[in-house]
Amino acid sequence: MAARPPLSTAIADRIAARIADGDLMAGDRLPSETDLAEQFECSRATVREALKRLAARNLIRTARGASGGAFVADLTYAAALDAHVSTSTLLLSMNAVDFQTAAEARFALERACADLAVANHQQADLSRLMAAIDTLDGPIDDAAFCAADVAFHRALVDAGRNPVLSYQLAGAVEAMQPLMNMLTYADRDRATILTLYRRIADALRDRDAVAIRAILSELEASMLMLFQTGQSRRNAR
Repeated sequence: MAARPPLSTAIADRIAARIADGDLMAGDRLPSETDLAEQFECSRATVREALKRLAARNLIRTARGASGGAFVADLTYAAALDAHVSTSTLLLSMNAVDFQTAAEARFALERACADLAVANHQQADLSRLMAAIDTLDGPIDDAAFCAADVAFHRALVDAGRNPVLSYQLAGAVEAMQPLMNMLTYADRDRATILTLYRRIADALRDRDAVAIRAILSELEASMLMLFQTGQSRRNAR
């Protein structure tokens, strides 16, 4: 069983989720360290560490003096993207969303990017896809495979050159894809995955959005089948 993250990380993630959800807006002042310590039933030192984590992610800023404290920062796109990924990861790690629901949403969103990717992609996007495929085809461990896998799907999504879709898919790909890989790695076949990814790259090059959507549906069905196979094995233990 994986070790639980430090309490300061959990607190930071919960505050970040409130910011991502719009419950805390830019310029809002956070409760005092004392109030946060009471709210989360922890020490002020733990709260300070959580606030440091939020500041490192550019989600809050601090000010000194009588009118000082911790305030929600004016979010940049990059900071909002990071908060969105963190929120999605938190929801999945808490089992707030089941595997099939996550897979359905993740692939539905990615299929929605096919038309824009076909219409707007540039040679640099194809190069990113092929670079990820080359990495996946090499002698790499599971962690490196997962990183290259995420890079492939991010490249496909970003090929649409629509920052709103890229933002939405960041949570789906960067949070859900590693989880899916973790739950299915024992049964997945890298050769099969690579074949499908090469077909996606070819379809993008040929500007065939219908083919891309069909291949992503194949990937979704394969991922669900692998999960069910692993789940049956785990239940039989």
